[in-house]
Amino acid sequence: MQSVCAGPPERRADHQLADSQAPSTAGSRTGCRRIDSGGLRSLRRVLEQAPARTADGAQVGAKEELRRVAFWADVLTEAEAARAIKGISERRFPAGSYICHRGDRLDYWTGVVTGLVKISAISVGGKAMTFAGAGAGGWFGEGSVLKNEARKYDLVALRDTHLAMMNRATFMWLFDTSVGFTRYLVQQLNERMGQFIATIECDRIHDPTARVARHLAWLFNPVLYPNTGKRIAITQEELALLAGVSRQIANKSLIRLEAAGLLVNDRCGITVIDVDQLGRYEG
Repeated sequence: MQSVCAGPPERRADHQLADSQAPSTAGSRTGCRRIDSGGLRSLRRVLEQAPARTADGAQVGAKEELRRVAFWADVLTEAEAARAIKGISERRFPAGSYICHRGDRLDYWTGVVTGLVKISAISVGGKAMTFAGAGAGGWFGEGSVLKNEARKYDLVALRDTHLAMMNRATFMWLFDTSVGFTRYLVQQLNERMGQFIATIECDRIHDPTARVARHLAWLFNPVLYPNTGKRIAITQEELALLAGVSRQIANKSLIRLEAAGLLVNDRCGITVIDVDQLGRYEG
């Protein structure tokens, strides 16, 4: 896997996207590279090139524009949304690439426009743990941005992924001035904490089908991913990577879960019948 945060540019040249530039070097303790604005496309420029319009041809407001990449736009005022747009850039990552390594600096609050991101880490003893998967509509990394610290986890694009990235200055401005945004963040952090606690519990579960069930159910969290609905486009390989099991085990687990009436699995994705029961499945 290639990283956009680490490694000499000549090793990454064949894997860079056409609209990306090599990020500049930051003097972090790991010697990694920090993503900066040089490798990003301004969301404001993108929206100006193809502004959204209503059915009668009128240009829509800032909140409606922002809603194209952020479901939380509704909690902002028009002025706040306009400020947010100015601070958001976009970047695309190919499947299998590292967005950021543990210990690197990534000074952006990040949203998944399309794609799938695995948030994970490997302990000193070599044990791998997946904290969460972030699908389309999900925003993550607010804790690290608030504390102005290096990431304590790896970010990996499991499929071709399109990210919206808000710089820290804009994020902190919204945090300090927008009551709606601050309330949204509190709800987001509370939900994330509950998910991480559940992750620790899940890591102690030896039944692989239960592990697969929980990791799948988390992708349907109505607070973190409100636009998911009852169906998600995900492959067995991607689900296996999220749950920390082999693809063969993921396949067998999905067969068992389908037999239990909890989901319907087909070649194009998974439809969940009962998210609550899926999240409580114990084998």
